[in-house]
Amino acid sequence: MMSRLSHWLVPLAMLSLAACAELPMRPDLPEEHAVQVSQDSGLDTVIGSAEALHPDAAGFRLVSDGPAAFAIRARAATLAAHSLDVQTYIWHTDLTGRFLAQRTLEAADRGVKVRLLLDDMDARAKNYGFAALDAHPNIEVRLFNPLASRSGSLSAGLEFLGGFGRLNHRMHNKSWIADNRIALVGGRNLGDEYFGASDEVNFVDLDFAMVGPVVRDVSASFDRYWNSTAVYPISALSPEAVTPDALATLRAKLAPVVEEIRNSHYAEMLKRDDELQRLLSGDWGVAWTSEYRFAADAPLKALGEEADPVESEVASTLRAAVRKSHKDMAVISPYFVPGDSGTGLFVEKAQSGVRVRILTNSLAANDVAAVHGGYSSYREQLLEGGVALWELKPERGEQSESSLFGSSGASLHTKALTLDGEMLFVGSFNLDPRSVSLNTEQGVLVANPELAAQLNAIFDLQTSGAKAWQVSLVDGKLHWTDGSSTYDSEPEASGWRRFQAWLARVLSIESQL
Repeated sequence: MMSRLSHWLVPLAMLSLAACAELPMRPDLPEEHAVQVSQDSGLDTVIGSAEALHPDAAGFRLVSDGPAAFAIRARAATLAAHSLDVQTYIWHTDLTGRFLAQRTLEAADRGVKVRLLLDDMDARAKNYGFAALDAHPNIEVRLFNPLASRSGSLSAGLEFLGGFGRLNHRMHNKSWIADNRIALVGGRNLGDEYFGASDEVNFVDLDFAMVGPVVRDVSASFDRYWNSTAVYPISALSPEAVTPDALATLRAKLAPVVEEIRNSHYAEMLKRDDELQRLLSGDWGVAWTSEYRFAADAPLKALGEEADPVESEVASTLRAAVRKSHKDMAVISPYFVPGDSGTGLFVEKAQSGVRVRILTNSLAANDVAAVHGGYSSYREQLLEGGVALWELKPERGEQSESSLFGSSGASLHTKALTLDGEMLFVGSFNLDPRSVSLNTEQGVLVANPELAAQLNAIFDLQTSGAKAWQVSLVDGKLHWTDGSSTYDSEPEASGWRRFQAWLARVLSIESQL
């Protein structure tokens, strides 16, 4: 009897310890800041001379092509001479993710100071690898709002149960900054499906590649997060994993990726892309403007209580810009749950004569069916108010009928909008309650007709019949059409996904979406 009892006491004790896991005391860290721009690196030579010709402006280029987004990051890491700062929500260990990690390690070997700032929701599963990188004298890894337990799904689940109020808040920001000279900011995480390298599903996504003083704004935001009390060095969380042996093992694992990517079909695709080859040779133009604003939420927004929330700087920036629009508005948001206030604002603008167009994921394309349930609660009200809606079709890979990223072929990941053909926003911010109240976000609002026209062209392409269904009300009932086929219920969505969306509406979990 006693042996049987002890058989259960041990796992029960372990569960109790996991549920009560606490973070170690955060070490007292000196403030760190991005390196100042210099004049002695390859990036300084190329970008510094261009900046000198536009002393009061910043340069922006839209990067909608996944391979180009990957190549620019890899090239920036290769050219970096002083610093490489990376802030991300997800960093996969697939082909492109490992290649970027290898380039990061290679930069550190050249003497580049590397700072990696990762949200722990994804990073915890790769704790060993990131801890190994931290063992390099020129690399430091810090984790945003981390879990105390460093491995095991069960321990993570129990920790969430005991600390949901804190752990439900995540850092969704994405930045890639080299030598404080060039920055990429947008919705793109680091991994194959974000760079057009997946055989399954490749997300439609968007970045701003930027040069000029706006890069220093992005770096200042990075520093704000890096020095925040919400961020812990991985060495304080997993000191036993930060060892020279771990780094040596990681080097051995990363070494083959250079040859692996060189011999991949992805590399062949990169070589055949003439525009990309011109870009990599330095022939890439940017649009210069002095009218821009980089906005980033305060890092402590993620630690705010529901009773005393920290206002989203990104949300307030977008709200003010939308209110000023007077002619046309095009919105792209993969997760779109506008709520009563957002719905009211869009309808108000539409009824005042503004052409309001919105593109989001269809139920068949959305990788989180519950989010679609939240969105669908406002769909009829938006349509009745004069707002035009499109839902992106699922894009499935040729080699598989299903996605590895959920039960759908999720494809839309762009977070952007244009206003009056003059202004555009690109960032990490979805138009949903999670981006407004729970996660930290960032993005760039730019006034430039040329760039706005480019984003409008992207919107027009993604809302074409080949890519999306337009949603309308016919005799009070919803209809979807791509110009050749018409549906009177959610097209291509399985019964299980319909049930998930319905359940989300019934459970009233909109604040978590």
